[in-house]
Amino acid sequence: MATGAVVAAGQTLATTFLEDNTQAVAALQPVAAVTKDAPADASASAFDGAIGGNQLLPDPLAVDALDPASQVDVQNLAKAVDIGRELARQAAKIKAALADGASEAALYGDTAFVKPTVGRLTSMFGSRWGRSHEGIDIAGPIGTPIYALTDAVVEESGPATGYGLWVVLRHTDGTQSVYGHVNRTFVREGQKVKAGEEIAEIGNRGYSTGPHLHLEVWSSEGTKINPLTWLRKRGISY
Repeated sequence: MATGAVVAAGQTLATTFLEDNTQAVAALQPVAAVTKDAPADASASAFDGAIGGNQLLPDPLAVDALDPASQVDVQNLAKAVDIGRELARQAAKIKAALADGASEAALYGDTAFVKPTVGRLTSMFGSRWGRSHEGIDIAGPIGTPIYALTDAVVEESGPATGYGLWVVLRHTDGTQSVYGHVNRTFVREGQKVKAGEEIAEIGNRGYSTGPHLHLEVWSSEGTKINPLTWLRKRGISY
């Protein structure tokens, strides 16, 4: 073996072999250089220049080992990765809400909302023909799909006076949406539905002058809300 330092890490002693002499060296004490002329009883001064643990180079993968500018770069990269993951998660939610065929979806906070059906807005919320019209009417051919506005539980699905057939959903925040004059319903009471799930189809049942969806939104206290205002706040418009 060539003259030099041999360090046995993790052992109690490390030995340096110099021809026929053996010199004891403290364990885990890397030696920069030991000459063959060093006496067997060499003092600590013989190890001048040895590299101690506190002199070892820092871990290049540790953020603390980087200069300040590089640390900022790493932190910005980590933030970019987090933002990318969040955008991907949001995109997945939108994609799921559109999976059944809804034409439009948006996120309000962390909750997905969709356009309930395609069609022409024919009647607004408010006074109509001398009485209050408590929803909006969206005209379309019989059989046009109707989608759940958002995640909800089905409270009612079936016959209803004036509406012919209807579906009533209770959303996770306590508000409710009502879908009236439907031709067929595809959900049952107590069923959980997701935003964009097809729940019914446009019909002409009940007190109706033509095929359309009559859509109402009720607050958690039961107050009738203008669906257009409520939808627009959640990124959906007609």
